[in-house]
Amino acid sequence: MMIARLLLWVLTSLCALAATASAQMLVETEYDPALPTLKAVVGHDMGDRITSPDATVAYMMALADAAPDRMQIKSYGQTWQGRPLIYGIISSPENMARLEEIQTNLAKLGAGRGLSAAARDKLVAETPAVTWLGHSIHGNEISPADAALGLAHHLLAAKGDAVVDEILKETVVIIDPLQNPDGRARFVHAFEASMGLAPLSDRYTAEHDEPWPSGRFNQYLFDMNRDWFALTQVETKGRVTAMLDWHPVVVVDAHEMGGDRTYFFPPAADPFNPYITQDQRDKQTLIGINHARWFDQKGYAYFTREVYDAFYPGFGDSWPTLNGAIAMTYEQASARGLRFTRRDGSELTYRDGIDRHFTATLSTAEVVAKNKALFLKDYAAYRASAVSEGEKAADRYFVISLDARTGQAEALGQRLVAQGIKVDRLPAAASICGTTYQKGALVVDQAQPNGRLIGTLMSQDTPLPEDFIAEQESRRARGLDHQLYDVTAWSLPLMDGVTVTPCREVVLADATPVTLGATERVNAIEKGAFGFAVPWTDAIQAKLVVAALDQGLKAKTAAQPFTMGPRTFPRGTVIFPRAGNPDSAADTLYRLASDAGAELVALETSWVEAGPNFGSTHFRTLKAPKVALAWGHGVSPTDAGAARYVLERQLGVVVSPIRVRTLSAADLDLYNVLIVPGTGRGFARQLGSGGEAALKSFVKRGGVLVGFGSALDLFTGDMGLLATRTEAAVTEAEAPKDEEEGPAPGLALKDEAALNALVMDPEQAPETVPGVLVRAVADPDHWLSAGYDEAVGLYTGNTIYRPLNKADGTNVFRYADADQLLASGYLWEENRAQMAFKPFVMEQAHGQGSVIGFTESPVTRGYLNGLTLLVANAVLLGPANTY
Repeated sequence: MMIARLLLWVLTSLCALAATASAQMLVETEYDPALPTLKAVVGHDMGDRITSPDATVAYMMALADAAPDRMQIKSYGQTWQGRPLIYGIISSPENMARLEEIQTNLAKLGAGRGLSAAARDKLVAETPAVTWLGHSIHGNEISPADAALGLAHHLLAAKGDAVVDEILKETVVIIDPLQNPDGRARFVHAFEASMGLAPLSDRYTAEHDEPWPSGRFNQYLFDMNRDWFALTQVETKGRVTAMLDWHPVVVVDAHEMGGDRTYFFPPAADPFNPYITQDQRDKQTLIGINHARWFDQKGYAYFTREVYDAFYPGFGDSWPTLNGAIAMTYEQASARGLRFTRRDGSELTYRDGIDRHFTATLSTAEVVAKNKALFLKDYAAYRASAVSEGEKAADRYFVISLDARTGQAEALGQRLVAQGIKVDRLPAAASICGTTYQKGALVVDQAQPNGRLIGTLMSQDTPLPEDFIAEQESRRARGLDHQLYDVTAWSLPLMDGVTVTPCREVVLADATPVTLGATERVNAIEKGAFGFAVPWTDAIQAKLVVAALDQGLKAKTAAQPFTMGPRTFPRGTVIFPRAGNPDSAADTLYRLASDAGAELVALETSWVEAGPNFGSTHFRTLKAPKVALAWGHGVSPTDAGAARYVLERQLGVVVSPIRVRTLSAADLDLYNVLIVPGTGRGFARQLGSGGEAALKSFVKRGGVLVGFGSALDLFTGDMGLLATRTEAAVTEAEAPKDEEEGPAPGLALKDEAALNALVMDPEQAPETVPGVLVRAVADPDHWLSAGYDEAVGLYTGNTIYRPLNKADGTNVFRYADADQLLASGYLWEENRAQMAFKPFVMEQAHGQGSVIGFTESPVTRGYLNGLTLLVANAVLLGPANTY
């Protein structure tokens, strides 16, 4: 019925458009001259230049100054580089005068409980809906930001425009004009620096060829469109907080794609996350049909239901959807400059991209305005149904243990609270579902308005639709690529390495709500006659040690567990003795432990009941980490940025990025650790023979060389630093033998399997995996595995390495057996069989130093928090275990 009503409305609207011609088009509408144009404020017309971040903010401020009764500017933070993050609120004067009341009403509608049908209907009648329009989260996707400025001007300045009038009356439009100012600044600088007499359209000219790392990413080189639930970046944290304040019913995330395409708008492609309802999918169609009307009128080509799916919950469309909004990705073909010649010979201009995004976002606001009551009622219904579904769930509660990896468990609780999820804290010795938690526990109830978001983030697995899996397996059998856009696994408990147990019944009478910034760690402030121990249990403990070493304190790390009184301390535990440290060491350590939320244990004596004594060779002297990071062309920007983020922001280690091309000349003796993140084809050329020699010499002199992912291609090749190699795909059928010269001998193929064996490339790599969480088992005797029995990593791609021979080195972590390997996600069966028992982390000594190879990056997206202690082992324990 809804689609039928929509078609009737579209036909009626088309007739109205025919009567008013093109009055709503950006370039033909009559505008109020009292509202300043872009040129009047920043000096150029729309589409003539790429508006800089500073000019973007200046123009939004100028519009708000010119129409204070209809527009306000709000700040939601600053970028890493200190640029302002703002959004504009636009509505009628009547709505703007009661914004606080509107926010209160929307919060009531979104509360999920405590609202009668009559009270709901009254709120719906009295309250405008919120449409949230976000632009250019990727800094080099340039047209959305200028389209945002054009739409803001249009909504404020259009005279006698019935569509605009209805939008202002029935809705509040929030425009976030620029979600990634740092990346855009990088792009604009590179683009303008390469320009000459006139803009060029050849895709191979310098102005279309961005230098490393490109403007796509923010300061830490994160793709922030994958960061919505991970909340690693300051921009994401501010944006999520702001969005939670407004309860938008529709959210748009406006992007750009390759210049040879057209325009994408929803419905999204399969697969959809199973927590997205059919009603939400129907509304994507409702909005898409209206876009088609506008695009048909203007003669713009578009496509839907392809490429851009809604499965991964960390996108700028899927995260708001799982909170109850109708959220969508819009993608415009990018000129990546002012002009661009497509492969078909047509020319795409920057102005073209601006107008298409302007059209799609205006169409979005129109649909919400014409269907305000429908969107508000369905938003309230989604949130209420999430509560009722949670109440009926077989495992309603997720219980987060604080007994192990306490700091990371607390951090997980904080991350959930920051997303508007209620988390409760149970006291020490609480008993839940037959388990007693000595340090207490955090509890997450799925019976919340955002319960579906909780479900997909906290469950061990979010299943792909069975029909979609069947189609992907069929495509693979036909030799076609799979259609998965991103990873298939993201379970926060698995990625954080914390113990989370589902439970049906939890008594919360003694619970207290967790608030942002409030974590607990037991620290009995005692002087400790001998010194202090930092148990090696999680990354928070490692952060304390890094900070203490940075303060000049002396410490040793235990290579074996030891027992003192009733407590056994694990391998890796760090001891700060009073002897050899300043008298202020105790005060310094307690202050740093409090800052980090870490555990510090006072030791009255050095006597142990079991394990090595402090004077044993099993205690190694720690060195303050001095970390260099390969940087620049040839290195994966996201992996380099994530490595720097994890080390600097999660562990407190200062990182020195050194461009690959200058590694041969750099004084590497200033560092005790050198990290090479994932690399590309240009890395070896940039490094050169001099750089290779410098890396080998660095290791032989006692340095720790660490490689992530594809960096091992270099380590295992001519450099000979890791005595392993990659594997080709396993084949069950043997291809018929063939002579090199002359006619091929005749053969009869019995079946399709024989054909496949004949035509298969003998060096073909294993099937590409889009992204799954896999288990790895630790070698319990190696220093690099301190703090671990097993770990969970993210496996993507198709690289599988042979295990190291014991004569060469150690497979510190190896993938679990085939039955236990997959922790979450969808993994092709042949990959599962071939990956079993293969190395995840390797270590090989060379000279006085050590080479550590992670076959998959442990820092991907900065959200594999369960591996952060492993990274700390490499940079802290590594130098302590070289000679």
